[in-house]
Amino acid sequence: MAGLKKRSVNLAGHATSLALEPEFWAVLERAATDQALSLAGLIQKIDLERGERPLASACRVFALVKASAQ
Repeated sequence: MAGLKKRSVNLAGHATSLALEPEFWAVLERAATDQALSLAGLIQKIDLERGERPLASACRVFALVKASAQ
């Protein structure tokens, strides 16, 4: 997992960890700030909308969409 940064988040009362590249974390942090959410709040929102996609993949796709819109 070289290059990945792991963080713990609480989703729906359950602790989970998420490992993403620092570049994706940076976009997610900016998006959370832009939406007046905590990082955990944004990840929870992504989690609720991800369907069957793994959470890490959903976060990466979300970050790519946000980055390309800027």
